[in-house]
Amino acid sequence: MDLDFKNELAVMPDLRHRLRQLRWFRATFRANAKAVSDHYGVTFEISEETLTRVFLDWVEMVDARKAFARLDRADFIVYAAGLALKEMILRGPATAGPGRGTTNRTGKAEIVEFWPEGFLYTNYCVCAIAAIFEQEFGRAPQLDRCADDLRTWWSYRENTREMPSNAVAFLDRFLGAEPNWIAPDLVEGRLAMRNAIEAGRRSIEAPSIFPDSVA
Repeated sequence: MDLDFKNELAVMPDLRHRLRQLRWFRATFRANAKAVSDHYGVTFEISEETLTRVFLDWVEMVDARKAFARLDRADFIVYAAGLALKEMILRGPATAGPGRGTTNRTGKAEIVEFWPEGFLYTNYCVCAIAAIFEQEFGRAPQLDRCADDLRTWWSYRENTREMPSNAVAFLDRFLGAEPNWIAPDLVEGRLAMRNAIEAGRRSIEAPSIFPDSVA
């Protein structure tokens, strides 16, 4: 991943809520595409109609599950980004075209060359997560080494072609979390959510530390 764009996002106040407005979602997606183009030499044609559909479907899915944010807000932010990534891969709002080329032959450049659209979508979601985490928790999450491994990206592309919801699991993997490969987009199945639910259950069931009153 290339987190330089994260710095542009992080200066936007209240980023988490702004990204849930169509105007800001489209503007930041285009800005990320420009950053990737400038850095790696690939150009993108973006369908505003498709990008709008991605946004509307994404917001509807997040709203239907937003009660889980109370259990673990940090994990829900990652999960919500995973849903956006799934919709981007499913609908394909960007199409890579010929670029001017790049002399940056890093592992990231090989990934961009291999799957430019997938890199664009994933980089946008990772940068958004990192910027929101910096604003709300004072730290950005650490990326796993597999995020820059071309072999992982081969698997990523093939698996999401078969089942777009696998994008949620791969995003978790890139961020060093334990993915739910069986039902990736089921929020109740996420490890952090299961732990939070179990912790709440234990809290309810725990006996009082005070003895019963004696009449």
